Amino acid sequence: MKRIIVIACLVAGAALFGGCAKKATTVEPPTAGTQVGGAGSTAGAGGASTSGSALGSDSGANGIGGSGGMAGGIGSVIYFDFDKSDIKPEYQDIVSAAARNLTGHPNLKLKLEGNTDERGTREYNIGLGERRAQAVKRALMLEGVPESQLTTVSFGAERPAAEGDDESAWAKNRRVNLVYLP
Repeated sequence: MKRIIVIACLVAGAALFGGCAKKATTVEPPTAGTQVGGAGSTAGAGGASTSGSALGSDSGANGIGGSGGMAGGIGSVIYFDFDKSDIKPEYQDIVSAAARNLTGHPNLKLKLEGNTDERGTREYNIGLGERRAQAVKRALMLEGVPESQLTTVSFGAERPAAEGDDESAWAKNRRVNLVYLP
C-alpha cells in the first residue's frame, strides 16, 4: 500500500512539474546610450550618441575622433558585407582609434554589439553577429587592448538600424556597434 502511495505521489509530482513551461529566452535590455533598433532608427539618426556617428553612414568617418571616453554612448559603427565577418580595410581607422582610447583609459570598457540583416534564421544570425563582434574584439586585442576591457554580445537581426527589405536597409543592419560603458 505504501508503494502505491509513493508511486502516486511521484506521478502527481511529475505531472505537476513536467507541465511547467520553459522560461522564455530574453534579449539583454539596452543600457543607457545604446541604440535601440526599430521605431524610427534611420540613416543619420545616430542614436543617443553625441560623438557624431551616423548609423546610416557607410563612409569610414563614423565618429572616430569624437568617441574619446564617451561613457554610455555609441562610439562608432563598423559595417560588414553580406554573410561576412571580416573587417573591411576602410574601418581600420575606427578600430585603431578605439584601441588608442581604450589603452589610454584603462578603466574604460567597450561592449561590441554584433548585428545582422533580417535574412537567415534566428540562430544563424545570432552566430553571425557573434562572429562579427569577435572579429572586432580580436582586432582591438591585436592593437594592445586587454580582453578585460571588452565584452561582446550578438543581437542578430533583433535590433535593426534601418527598416526595409532592400540592400540599402540591409547594409545598415550588418554592423557592430562599439558602445562605451559607464
